[in-house]
Amino acid sequence: MILASASPRRRELLGLITKDFEVIPSNAPEVIPEGCDPFKASEHLACIKAQDIAALHPGETVIGADTTVICDGQILGKPRDEEDARRMLTLLSGKVHCVVTGVCIVKGAVKESFSVCTKVEFYSLSREEIDRYIATGDPMDKAGAYGIQTEGALLVKGIEGDFMNVVGLPVAELYRHLSAMS
Repeated sequence: MILASASPRRRELLGLITKDFEVIPSNAPEVIPEGCDPFKASEHLACIKAQDIAALHPGETVIGADTTVICDGQILGKPRDEEDARRMLTLLSGKVHCVVTGVCIVKGAVKESFSVCTKVEFYSLSREEIDRYIATGDPMDKAGAYGIQTEGALLVKGIEGDFMNVVGLPVAELYRHLSAMS
C-alpha cells in the first residue's frame, strides 16, 4: 500500500489501519477546475495524487487524500503567509465551517473516491488570540490555518462528525472502503 501524501498527520492516521505502507508523495500539479463544487474539490485533488502515483506503481493500492476548509462558500487552503492566516482565522471566528477530506483509492484498474465533511464551530476570537496562535507557527502548513490536534484546539467550540477527518484522514471510513475492496 502507498500513501500519496507528504502529510505527517496522514501518515500517522493511516498507521491506525495498517503499518504495512510506504509514503510516496505526488508532485502532480494540484489544480481545482474552475466551477468545481467546493465540497468536491478535495476529492478531485485526492484523485490527482492517487492516479499520479498509481501510474508509477501499477498493481499497488494507492491512497490519495486532500483536506480543505470551506467557510461561506470559500475554500480555505494552506495560508500563503501570516497575513493570509490572519484573514482565514478572522473569517472562521464565531462561525461553523466544514472540513472536507477527499480520499481516492486506486488499485489496478479500480478507482474509488469519496469525501467526508465534518462541521467545526469556532469560538469568537479576539485579534490577540489570533495573533498568539499565528505566532506559534502552527497554522502555516494546515488547511484553514489551524490544526485541531495542536494549539488550534483552543479555538474550537465544538465539532459534528469525524474528528480524525479534521486532522486529515477519515480513518474509519477509509478502513471500510479498503476492506470492501479486498
